[in-house]
Amino acid sequence: MRRRTGLVMAGAVTLAWGEWLNWRWSRTLVGSGGGGTEAVVVLGYRNPQATANVITRWRVRAGIRSIAAADGGRATRLILSGGAPGGGATEARLMADYARSVLNFDGTVLLEEQSGTTWENITNVIPLLEDVDRIKIASQPAHALKARAYLRRQRPDLAERLVRADDYRPGEWLFVKPLLALYGLWTLRGLEAGERGPLL
Repeated sequence: MRRRTGLVMAGAVTLAWGEWLNWRWSRTLVGSGGGGTEAVVVLGYRNPQATANVITRWRVRAGIRSIAAADGGRATRLILSGGAPGGGATEARLMADYARSVLNFDGTVLLEEQSGTTWENITNVIPLLEDVDRIKIASQPAHALKARAYLRRQRPDLAERLVRADDYRPGEWLFVKPLLALYGLWTLRGLEAGERGPLL
């Protein structure tokens, strides 16, 4: 009985730790900027098949729910970023197809179809961000934080416009969050030292 109680407690602590770390990452390197226009950048995920995979689909949903509802999203552009890892359709195009045909998204969509890494995602979307007041980056919290750090490194002036995306919700991916937290700790290492580090 004691062993079972100990395992339950350890499991609860592990889940709470994963939840907390993802929550913290979702609120790091963001401000509370205002203004009338915004861009929501959704980062692609290695997707060699012909349709959007589960992670890609979740990122698109997180991006769409990040759009400010005050004006129905009319002043928001959804930027989908990702190249073609397997030589077929680009990640950006697969995400756009999912957003349009499955989620019935009818707002403004821009595609960036050249990137193969997170660093390139940020480099290549910068021209699409110059004229907006708020910038949101949607992905798993650790990955989005890494992308925000890259924007801060490449264009600190644009990084000042970063605000929080709706890519963290309590209980969502609950049992996976400890694994995401461990992987996030690994992939975020070296950022403070100015390294690009491994990419999600």
